[in-house]
Amino acid sequence: MNKNRRTAIAFGVLLIAAIACGILSSVPAIEEADYLTKLHSSESRVFVAVFFQAMMAIIYVTIAVIMYPIVAMDSRTSALAYFAFRTIGAVFLFVGIVTLLLLLDLSRRFAPARNPNGAELEVIGALLRQTRDWLNHIGMILPWSVGSIFLYRALFRTRMIPRWMSVWGLIGTALTLLATLLYMLDRIQVVTTTYLALNVPSALLELILAVYLIARGFRQSSDALTPSPARD
Repeated sequence: MNKNRRTAIAFGVLLIAAIACGILSSVPAIEEADYLTKLHSSESRVFVAVFFQAMMAIIYVTIAVIMYPIVAMDSRTSALAYFAFRTIGAVFLFVGIVTLLLLLDLSRRFAPARNPNGAELEVIGALLRQTRDWLNHIGMILPWSVGSIFLYRALFRTRMIPRWMSVWGLIGTALTLLATLLYMLDRIQVVTTTYLALNVPSALLELILAVYLIARGFRQSSDALTPSPARD
């Protein structure tokens, strides 16, 4: 098995693992109106979410490391930018873990019937919850998507995957950036049909690309294996 084949399989497996970790890192109780009174009773679920969010961050950095040589086949500058943006996104994921743990601690302290500072804790909780959303859906998604542009651009130019997949990746990334921009401008919220619809193309492509790479690997055409010299 050659190096490109091993890289393709690793990339595909890690893509699926990242999606799974993203699903398992959610905490439904946080989205409920009375989350401060319920979150502490879901403590085990919170720690599971913390673990899988940390794993997702590690996976994203690992993907950036193994895909760096592939992107560098097109341009070393693009490869550095890809790695930098993907790493920045992972850092925001780690910071998001802190806000989740702070929300859990706040929930433990919250007892409206006995705590005279209940209203203040509700304000702090709302700010922490909003900060967590910003970190996960802006701080992580924005640099991650910019990194995706460099990745799919390189895959398009080197023909390492079918070009329709690369085009789909670029379009899906543009839609994800649009969703992020609309969320930043407070035009849409995260748990809405519009936000989810704009992110579905990218998520669906990642699943298709993962299965394709595990089954077929990177294309072994002469163009893919001997691309034009990498541009700085």
